[in-house]
Amino acid sequence: MFLLEVLRQNPLEFFAWVVGFIIALSVHEAAHAATANYLGDPTAKFSGRLTLNPLAHLDPFGTLLLFLAGFGWGKPVPINPGNFANPRTGKLLTSLAGPLSNLAVALLFALPYNFLCEPGTITFMFVQTIMFVNIVLMVFNLLPIPPLDGGGALSSILPPKYSEIIDRNGPIILFSVIAIDLVFKIGILSKILWPAIDIVFAAVNLATRFGG
Repeated sequence: MFLLEVLRQNPLEFFAWVVGFIIALSVHEAAHAATANYLGDPTAKFSGRLTLNPLAHLDPFGTLLLFLAGFGWGKPVPINPGNFANPRTGKLLTSLAGPLSNLAVALLFALPYNFLCEPGTITFMFVQTIMFVNIVLMVFNLLPIPPLDGGGALSSILPPKYSEIIDRNGPIILFSVIAIDLVFKIGILSKILWPAIDIVFAAVNLATRFGG
């Protein structure tokens, strides 16, 4: 019970995680919708997803998983690849827009984190947590398993017959791994995700410290 344990130990840090998740999720899903709309598919716009309002993007299970495991996702943004001038390229760019938007937010918050906030202060903790949550959401969603964004990107570059297979079986694989992790405490995803998260966090810090 990841966030529930955080709540017991430090309610303020718990609140920072919730704020960070709301920011990360809203930007992530709005980026998908905005990119799809820009590339010619207004499906997400007409579904009310071209907004930063988190209520339009919250997925009950994805949010619950954040509390249980420290990572989660939002409600998938609907797209119709047939509306893109190039369906495969449109799907690829729309899939990558979400994770890239989280990277942009992390880089933005890394500036006050490195140059303005005093370590040990509440402001520093909030900024650090928002950076971290955006990186967690980015890395998790880049896993090459549908319905995650990495799966959508992979599906867009594979031959159609393989795309159909991964699109059909990806959700089963993902939810099976999550269920096994939660029930048996094996930590399959954690062993994959946390080293990558640490690398990205260090890279974001290095990028914003350069020249500082």
